Amino acid sequence: MCSRLLQWMPQGGRALNRLYSSPVVTVPNITNEPILNFAPGSKERNDVIKALEELRTEVEEIPCVIGGQKIFTGDIKKQVSPYDHQRVVAHYHHASKEHIQLAIDAAMAARKEWERTPFEHRAGIFLRMADLLATKYRPMVIATTMVGQGKTVLQAEIDAACEVIDFFRFAVLYAAEMYGDQPKHHSPNTWNRIEYRGMEGFVAAVTPFNFTAIGTNLSMTPTLMGNVSVWKPSNTAILSNYFVFKVFQEAGMPDGVCNFVPTTGPNFGDTITASPHLAAVSFTGGTDTFTHLWKQVADNVGVYRTFPRLVGECGGKNYHLIHPSAKEDTDSIAYCSVRSAFEYSGQKCSACSRMYVPESLWPEIRDKMVAVVKEMHVLSAEDFRSFTSAVIDAKSFKNIKGYLDFAHSSSDCNVLVGGNADDSVGYFVEPTIVQVTDPKNKLMEEEIFGPVLTVYVYPDKDTDAVLDLVDNTSPYGLTGSIFSRDRAYVEKVMRELRQSAGNFYINDKSTGSVVGQQPFGGARLSGTNDKAGAPQFVQRWTSPQSIKETTVPYADWSYPSVDK
Repeated sequence: MCSRLLQWMPQGGRALNRLYSSPVVTVPNITNEPILNFAPGSKERNDVIKALEELRTEVEEIPCVIGGQKIFTGDIKKQVSPYDHQRVVAHYHHASKEHIQLAIDAAMAARKEWERTPFEHRAGIFLRMADLLATKYRPMVIATTMVGQGKTVLQAEIDAACEVIDFFRFAVLYAAEMYGDQPKHHSPNTWNRIEYRGMEGFVAAVTPFNFTAIGTNLSMTPTLMGNVSVWKPSNTAILSNYFVFKVFQEAGMPDGVCNFVPTTGPNFGDTITASPHLAAVSFTGGTDTFTHLWKQVADNVGVYRTFPRLVGECGGKNYHLIHPSAKEDTDSIAYCSVRSAFEYSGQKCSACSRMYVPESLWPEIRDKMVAVVKEMHVLSAEDFRSFTSAVIDAKSFKNIKGYLDFAHSSSDCNVLVGGNADDSVGYFVEPTIVQVTDPKNKLMEEEIFGPVLTVYVYPDKDTDAVLDLVDNTSPYGLTGSIFSRDRAYVEKVMRELRQSAGNFYINDKSTGSVVGQQPFGGARLSGTNDKAGAPQFVQRWTSPQSIKETTVPYADWSYPSVDK
């Protein structure tokens, strides 16, 4: 896999240390982590039940962790369970701007030694971390994601276990392959090679609530390549994020390589963008927040030692487009659409939130989707009957309810199923399907980030005209799906909607990308499309250096073409 030669430098009789970090290694066989099914009576279900019971016995107090030291700032906040907002699942200490600066200082103090650590030792930490999460800590990382972020057991398994594990293992594979990707051409008497260095500075990681895997990938994957990070986790994902951070420490992460600082967005943004050592921003969240950070970086661009890289994944208004030729697939269309729209209450970046259906198929698809939604249980995430649970917090609940109120009051909207919300115990919103007559209705244009699917029914004759609506109704470009048995139309859609989705699906739902299989990310206002779960994402965290070594000394200074 990798054919780099090693170079060694003796140091005073001590063990030899590598001059370059590029390795000759063959990593273990890397495959996607299998998803467990949590059937009644299964060991994995019983293990998670036991972990959930353990979390009820004690509320963890979570510090900042700076340079490996736990810092109890005294500015204590609480994380509550979305499906039972009277239940506190964690108390955590907020970092001030001064603490964030301490974290930057700690990261910079650790940077040089870590960046020069041979790759296989960095990779060994990641592989150990993945194995710990796959075995010893699997039940607890699932349980913390369930109670803190409101994910059902299977959604937590897919996210906090399988995807986290896949991110770590595949990052090692991609990095090893990258190190082995060396120049193929060499002039006579020269040897060319590339050294993949960490960046000269720190990576600021800003991560969301909706995927434990995103939090760990954005804050930790850059460190595999020799970088150091300062991590601001989402305040509504503190419990699971801190748990994985502790596993990173147990796996051997040196102090200061990754620093954990819960804090406010403004405090974090102001501090990291003012630091001359900012090398990159690793971000997933709202488009407005990423835009603000970008402007802050631009305003301070003369301050930095190197131009910071901005890697961001933002919002989406993802679509399912149905073609009349899919008349034999109405069951699949209905099932794919409700799963994409309502798994994890529509709080996936890729969730289907707008749908275009031809008149000829709509009655059948409508009736099937409505019937399925009526069968869904929306309960506590700990209740194994639940298909989905509550939305994340009071702010999200209020925002989604505002859209539901609009749907109920607008003459353009017909609420087909759902439409109710209740925050008396948890932040519960019913899975809702709304049919609109105006394809530019705000429910078709704006990101809601909740369990609301809006449908526009178009005349069968307008299969070409509808493409313009799909492409130009929303400012985003994250995910999209086409359902069709007409291969010529599929090819036409892929040409016409080429820029509409960074992840495009044919006869499948718009959610469920898998590390190593469907690298994830979109452009337009959905982000920088750096493809999490792909080699491109790993390479973003390197600063390559080209090296040319001449093996025979120069014998003359002049050109052969010059007459002497």
